[in-house]
Amino acid sequence: MLSDIEIANAATLRPITEVAVESLGIDAEHLVPYGHDKAKVDPVYLTSLADRPLGKLILVTALSPTPPGEGKTTTSVGLTDALHGMGHRAIACLREPSMGPVFGMKGGAAGGGYSQVVPMTDINLHFTGDFAAIAAANNLLAALIDNHVHHGNELDIDVRTVTWKRVLDTNDRALREVVVGLGGPINGFPREDGFDIVVASELMAIFCLTESWADLKRRIGDIVIGYSRAGAPVTARDLGATGAMAVLLRDAIAPNLVQTLEGAPAFVHGGPFANIAHGCSSVMATRAGLRLADYVVTEAGFGADLGAEKFVDIKCRMSGLRPDVAVVVATVRALKYHGGVALADLDTEDLDAVEAGMDNLRRHLHNLREVHGIPCVVAVNRFPSDTDAEVTRVVELSEAAGATAYPATHFTDGGIGAQDLAKGVLQVLDEPPSSTFAFTYPDELSLTEKVEAVATRIYGAGRVTWDGKASKRLARIERDGYAGLPVCIAKTQYSFSTDPTVLGAPTGHELRVREVRLSAGAGFVVVVCGDMMTMPGLPSHPAAQRIDLADDGTIIGLS
Repeated sequence: MLSDIEIANAATLRPITEVAVESLGIDAEHLVPYGHDKAKVDPVYLTSLADRPLGKLILVTALSPTPPGEGKTTTSVGLTDALHGMGHRAIACLREPSMGPVFGMKGGAAGGGYSQVVPMTDINLHFTGDFAAIAAANNLLAALIDNHVHHGNELDIDVRTVTWKRVLDTNDRALREVVVGLGGPINGFPREDGFDIVVASELMAIFCLTESWADLKRRIGDIVIGYSRAGAPVTARDLGATGAMAVLLRDAIAPNLVQTLEGAPAFVHGGPFANIAHGCSSVMATRAGLRLADYVVTEAGFGADLGAEKFVDIKCRMSGLRPDVAVVVATVRALKYHGGVALADLDTEDLDAVEAGMDNLRRHLHNLREVHGIPCVVAVNRFPSDTDAEVTRVVELSEAAGATAYPATHFTDGGIGAQDLAKGVLQVLDEPPSSTFAFTYPDELSLTEKVEAVATRIYGAGRVTWDGKASKRLARIERDGYAGLPVCIAKTQYSFSTDPTVLGAPTGHELRVREVRLSAGAGFVVVVCGDMMTMPGLPSHPAAQRIDLADDGTIIGLS
């Protein structure tokens, strides 16, 4: 089989204006083209759709993944292609890839095989410049903070409390902790600082949760960058940064329209981390898709304990959006991994390990159906090494757990390989809901109680413990009036616990909180558990070493 990039490079793409008109009814005058095969949709036009009824929202999530991932994006694209090929008006709403993982360990994130969004190289690299705009706006605020201190510090900012970091869209561990302002008074006031990757910036979360230019300015103004010596929060609004930062993001908040290999439309817009932020594509793109199509297929990052929980408790809470069905992506490989098989041995048939690993999938299904009230189907994303007996066993065990499972071969077969899955999703959507949609916790709980609710109800933890610094920070956040915000728990994606080696469905474990961060502009409080990093490092053999430019200008090695 050809590589992902070979498949993408061989594809014949429809003009994006044709995709917009024929698939979504968007006239060319409402598009801002970026070449022939990608465009932004004018936000002013999108506001004119406000009276249209909303389509059905299909949330794609997964069991706890193996390090290579289980193919949520690929499944999202395959399902969209299946619905599109069956004659339905469907659109995918996906996140934009970060160049950090593209050149690091993971590689690209535009789908895979014959279920990709294209142009794949553009989407995985600079695309329409959204991330560059976010980095520029983020770093403008950082520059204004240091400039304010340099020129007299009228706001009396305690530089020891500044939490706003600079960002870039590259993995670079050497920049996690730095000192700025060295070289004498002309270069500012020396202080400790650091860099995050762009997708970890609070501004990225704001970008994906905002609904308008006015809302964008409000959220930017609410960003708390640190505290005065008197202990009062200092905001971007206090620094006079709101207008200029919003100007840098003015065009970026328009959703990006591209297409799948089979010509179905796709919005690829925004890309927040699925742990330090909420891991979902933009609200603007999702809402636009629901007004333009009958079916919107969107995904939330990592397993359902991270991505789907944040989709519900943060994105849905703030936007009013509600998923009509969840597709839980499972693989034979991940089930065997959670059943005790080493990564190196996952290609060997092991029905006992598949059965043992089902504890993990059952926990995710329980959370989605019983905690959140979302009906589910299971997509068995088939790998070449899977045996028929293993796939059959996954289907049987899923049925026993009360969820219909559909083997899917969209990676090798495109949309036709996900048609059974599409039919199963449509069948669920045709049935009256058997439960009521619900959040994990109500707004009125304290921040501590909200964390405990997620830990016990979603993760199966027995208790939550707080490091002293984290507990003091939480108390200060509540004292400053932010107790009503939802929580965004950052932890490993590989386990329900904070230990990535504890697989399956552990219960009674401890959730230890080591750090608390306020994202007042985004509208949530980040609770950091374990060893989560907001500036990843490169692996020993980064993907960057395999990527090259051919003499004819063709990009090769990107996957």
